[in-house]
Amino acid sequence: MEKGQSVLHTNGKRYIVSCVVNILIWLCNKNMKNITVEIQQNLQPIVKDLVLIGGGHSHAIVMKMFGIKPLPGVRLTLITAASDTAYSGMLPGHIAGFYSHDECHIDLRPLANFAQARLYIDTVVALDLENNKVLCANGLVVDFDLLSIDIGSTPSRISVSGAAEYAIAAKPVSQLLEHWDKLIEAVGKNPQEPISIAIVGGGAGGVELALSMRSRLHQILHQTQQPIQNLEIHLFQREQELMPNYHQSVRHQLQQILTEQGIKLHLGETVCKIAPTTHKGTKEVFEIECESGLIVECNKIFWVTQASAPEWLKTAGLGTDEQGFILVEDTLQSQTHPQVFAAGDIATMVNHPRPKAGVFAVRQGKPLFENLQRILLGKSLKPYKPQKQYLSLIGTGDKRAISAMGNAYATRGAFTLPPHKLLWHYKDWIDRRFMERFRFE
Repeated sequence: MEKGQSVLHTNGKRYIVSCVVNILIWLCNKNMKNITVEIQQNLQPIVKDLVLIGGGHSHAIVMKMFGIKPLPGVRLTLITAASDTAYSGMLPGHIAGFYSHDECHIDLRPLANFAQARLYIDTVVALDLENNKVLCANGLVVDFDLLSIDIGSTPSRISVSGAAEYAIAAKPVSQLLEHWDKLIEAVGKNPQEPISIAIVGGGAGGVELALSMRSRLHQILHQTQQPIQNLEIHLFQREQELMPNYHQSVRHQLQQILTEQGIKLHLGETVCKIAPTTHKGTKEVFEIECESGLIVECNKIFWVTQASAPEWLKTAGLGTDEQGFILVEDTLQSQTHPQVFAAGDIATMVNHPRPKAGVFAVRQGKPLFENLQRILLGKSLKPYKPQKQYLSLIGTGDKRAISAMGNAYATRGAFTLPPHKLLWHYKDWIDRRFMERFRFE
C-alpha cells in the first residue's frame, strides 16, 4: 500500500471510530436522562392510589390523558381480565373479516406504560369498600384511595335453562372471538356440511352480529364453491320488533335487509330452554325451545340479550339499579360511595339514563379523567350531561352502513339514511381515527 493510501485508510478508520464513540455517548446521555426521570418518579412519595378496574373505552381514554397530564404523587393502577380490549365500533367488522385482531383491539400494555401505570392481568371478584381494597381471583389484593370501574356488561341469561351451559355469550368479547375463530376454522375445513346458527337477542348487537356472521360464512362458502343454502342463521327476539331503542325507520330498513339476506327472524319469541340433542355427523346439535312451543335445532347459539352486571358490585354495597349497574351522579361519582366512580356500560347516570352503547362510553372518558384529577387535587367536581342527539352508524355486513340520527332513545326527531358504501367508509374513518389514539411506537 502506498503512503497516501495508508494515511487515507488510517484517517477513515479514525473517523468511523469517532462516529461510533459519539453515537455511544449520545445513547448513554439519552438513557441517563430516561433513568433520571424514572428515578425522580420513583423517588416521589405516593400520596394517593388511583385504581382503575376494567380496560373499557372510558378507561382507555383516562389512561391516555393521564399519560399526557400525570399527577405527581398519584400512583395509577389498572386491573383488567385481559391485556387488550376490543373496540366495539369495529367488532362486527372484525367478525365479518374486514379488520384484523390488532386493528380492532387496544393493547393495554403499551397504554399502561405510557400512563406510567401498574398493570395487573386478573379478574376482580370482590370489593372491600370499608377498607378500600380490591380482591382478585388469583389472590391479589390492591389498596386504593380512589376507585373507578369500567368493566362493560354481560348478556343476561341466568333465568333461561341451559343458556349458561350451551350458549356462547357475546361478552366477554375474548371468549366470543375464541368460539367464532373455531367455528370459522371448522367451516373452512368442511364447507360441504350444512350448519345452523342461532342468535338470541334482536337489539343492535344481535342484528349486527347476524349480518357480520352471514357475510363471513358466505365468503367461505363462495370461495369453496359450496351452495349458500348450507348456511342457516336464526335470529330470536322476544319483542315483536327488532331494535326497540331505535326509530321505526331504522327497524324497518334492517328487518328488510335481514329478510333479503335469508336470515330467519323469530319475532315475539321468548327463548325459555336450550338443550343438547343427538349428534348429527361431526357437529353438536341443540334444541332451542320458545315459550310459544316453537323448537329450532341449531349447531351454535350466540347470546346477545339485555345487558346485566356482575353480582359482586351489589354485594360490595354499591348503589345499583335493578339490573345491577352502578348508580352514578352527573359527576360519574357513585351515589353511595364518594371514593368510587364508574363509566361506560357498567354505570347508570341517574339524571341522564342512556342506552348501553359505545358512543356514550367514549364520550364519558374525558369528563371522567377530569373529575378523577379534580377530586385528587381537592377541587370541586364538574357535572357532565351526555348528549341526547347522537349519530348511529350500523354496519350491514357488506361494507355498507345505515346512518341514523335521533334522540337517545330514538323516539322523536330522527332521520335515517339507507345503506350505502359511503356511510361505511365514513364509519371506517371514524373508527380508525379513534384507534390511532392508542397506537404507540
